[in-house]
Amino acid sequence: MHFRHFDPCCATIMAGLGPHMFVVVWQFEISEEQVAAFEAAYSHEGAWAQLFRSSSEYRGTELLRDAYIPGVYLTIDRWASEEAFRAFRKDHDADYEVLDRACDALTSRETRIGAYTV
Repeated sequence: MHFRHFDPCCATIMAGLGPHMFVVVWQFEISEEQVAAFEAAYSHEGAWAQLFRSSSEYRGTELLRDAYIPGVYLTIDRWASEEAFRAFRKDHDADYEVLDRACDALTSRETRIGAYTV
C-alpha cells in the first residue's frame, strides 16, 4: 500500500496513524463592495488569524476564492486537535463573538461546511 508523505500544510489521513490535525471549513458569500475588507479580515494575516494565534495550538488559516463564482470564498482553519480548538473557543469566547459581530457586515451568507480530523 502506498502512503502519501504527511505534510502539515496539506494534511491527509494515513491509515493507522490517527488524526494529525483538526480543520474547520467555512463558506462565505461576499458582495463585490466588501471583497477587499473581507479578504483583509479573513486572510492568513487577518483579524481572525491574529485572534487564533493567541493559541499555540493554532496551525494556520487558508482563504480560498472560488475561481468561477465571484464573491464565494472558503476558509480553512487548522488546529493541532479538536480539543485545542474547543479550549481556544472556551478561553476566547468573548473575543470571538466580538470579532464575529464586527465581521457580520462583510458577508451576505456564512455557512459552516464542516469540522474534520485529518
